Amino acid sequence: MPNRLSIQEYKQGVLNGERSVLARAITLVESQRSVDRKLAQTLIQSIVPHTGHSFRIGVSGLPGVGKSTLLDALGMLLIDKGHSVAILAVDPSSNMGGGSILGDKTRMHRLSHEPNAYIRPSASGSSLGGVAQKTRESILLCEAAGFDIIIVETVGVGQSEVEVSNMVDCFLALMLPGGGDELQGIKKGVLERADIIVINKADEERLMLARGTLREHRAALHYLRPRHPTWKPVAMMTSAITGMGLEELWRTIQEHKQTLISCGALKELRSEQQRLWMWRLIEDGLRDRFFEHPIIQNLLPRYEQEVQQGIRLPTQASSLLLASFFQEEHDHVYPQRITNIKSNSSHEDR
Repeated sequence: MPNRLSIQEYKQGVLNGERSVLARAITLVESQRSVDRKLAQTLIQSIVPHTGHSFRIGVSGLPGVGKSTLLDALGMLLIDKGHSVAILAVDPSSNMGGGSILGDKTRMHRLSHEPNAYIRPSASGSSLGGVAQKTRESILLCEAAGFDIIIVETVGVGQSEVEVSNMVDCFLALMLPGGGDELQGIKKGVLERADIIVINKADEERLMLARGTLREHRAALHYLRPRHPTWKPVAMMTSAITGMGLEELWRTIQEHKQTLISCGALKELRSEQQRLWMWRLIEDGLRDRFFEHPIIQNLLPRYEQEVQQGIRLPTQASSLLLASFFQEEHDHVYPQRITNIKSNSSHEDR
């Protein structure tokens, strides 16, 4: 990374709310370079004491449901009420080329010019769950920079989007008028995690249709298990164009927040998020170590080719690769343990 700052410069710039430094800090934590990963880990550890004061909101919904337009309007409402808003917008990466358009700033044209708002588009990359691999770290950086409302806008790709609910306090699922079929199949997993269901684009020409969809979702809520025992999910309508329902949406979000705080559920939720984050880091670390291992890099192309040609079964290839990896790890670690044992024994004998 060119012109890399020192840890202290990153930290101080973020704590001072400097947008350029915040942007570079997020780029640092998103970097795949090993040297940047070590710096990013040190940076995150240094700013953790300055985090945890914001309210985190996740927004999910199929492409075309109007997530960015609604967030532009909601963000302006929150700024008018004295809040500072950071939006982490995750764009889907191409399965073909791996690229991403990252066009959320253009769809939030009013909010993008506000000094009390910060919009950071990131590519989802190979990460599942509708979020980027380093969304959690980005949330902490934005909190340290002083933003009191953090909104994560997901890619909108279906049931795997429930991952975002594991890193936010309030989860909004956006639906289209006439989208009753979404109650079946692909969106069910998202609805079961939603704290608030929003029938968006309830504009004048779609108002009657939106009301019918709202009735369907309110009826469906009786059959879905709530995410929190103390909060019964609600459904409502909004229109980013007319502004209808935005004040009610914000009041409901605040009511949800106060409900979680009053019974201690917010503290428990944050604690569980920390545990899930730890396991995600373990999974990411094991995966990275596997693919970066010289033995795997040497064997993988041949095994992939053999699988494609039908010479070797995928189950056999994967078992052999894993066995080779763990054997190499064992051979690397075990001799060191023997050396340490012998060293300690010799020291005790003396």
